[in-house]
Amino acid sequence: MSRSPTAKQTHGGWVIRSKNSNQTSARDQLTGQNVAIKKIMKPFSTPVLSKRTYRELKLLKHLRHENLITLSDIFISPLEDIYFVTELLGTDLYRLLTSRPLEKQFIQYFLYQILRGLKYVHSAGVVHRDLKPSNILINENCDLKICDFGLARIQDPQMTGYVSTRYYRAPEIMLTWQKYDVEVDIWSAGCIFAEMLEGKPLFPGKDHVDQFSIITDLLGSPPDDVIDTIASEHTLRFVKSLPKREPVPFSQRFKNADPDAIDLLEKMLVFDPRKRITAAEALAHPYLAPYHEPSDEPVAQEKFDWSFNDADLPVDTWKVMMYSEILDFHNVDSSDVEQQQLRDAQQQMQQQIDAQSAQVSQ
Repeated sequence: MSRSPTAKQTHGGWVIRSKNSNQTSARDQLTGQNVAIKKIMKPFSTPVLSKRTYRELKLLKHLRHENLITLSDIFISPLEDIYFVTELLGTDLYRLLTSRPLEKQFIQYFLYQILRGLKYVHSAGVVHRDLKPSNILINENCDLKICDFGLARIQDPQMTGYVSTRYYRAPEIMLTWQKYDVEVDIWSAGCIFAEMLEGKPLFPGKDHVDQFSIITDLLGSPPDDVIDTIASEHTLRFVKSLPKREPVPFSQRFKNADPDAIDLLEKMLVFDPRKRITAAEALAHPYLAPYHEPSDEPVAQEKFDWSFNDADLPVDTWKVMMYSEILDFHNVDSSDVEQQQLRDAQQQMQQQIDAQSAQVSQ
């Protein structure tokens, strides 16, 4: 934690190579490896930001998979900015897609790795919620890693809606604004798959109304059983007021794609999330047969602990818990005072959880 990103040519520091807003490319002088450094500015300025940063750190520590970004270090500056240090990959899928069309074998391999990572994430009880090409990192060997778990949440049927980047946002987020689950990541992956096939975003909506209209241009009007699940009366009236539209066969839209690609895409981009293919099922699809290896597609050993997620704690409490997680990451024993502060913070969080549980049971 003593290493500072401003330290240059110092033992145990970094040599800064490039900067891009809150992201920095650097070389670790201890290992000689190139790394990426993500700066979280003033994470303890509000309880919401404190909790979000704590959640991202917990997720990065828990989720360990070849197709997910790996946390290699974390530290806090004297000004209490937090820095996440991860491996550095050469580019991301967004930049790749804007630079050249992708050949079939690359599309297959990238999609396979995305779904392999999602299978693991979903098995841990986590929904990414913001899957998009710029959050998919790729190195010179075409190894792929999903990053940016700042919006990730628990698998919960009552989750808030306005999260993912619009082009990749599942229709159930727009239709209900409340109830969704891991299927939103499959929809986003399907949008990315289509973008790799066509070289441009599939649903480039100007706003959420335009977004929904573009989706129905291809998929047709949502079926009645999907419309019946819409929780918002305002949204329900809007959807029912729209003229009926017939779906366009994917074979007409994606004329250069082979039948297996079209079949898989049709299973990913389904209006009804209950009928959408899962990550595990998609991995076994014939389109991904060249890479599918069931014994090498692991799931999480245990579910992620979301017990903190509903806690509404003050900044100082989140700070104590954050420092404890950082000390644990570095295998540093905390002092007696710090241990007592952590116990107090955990007790405060547990009291809130117990109180909320009691209200629900009444």
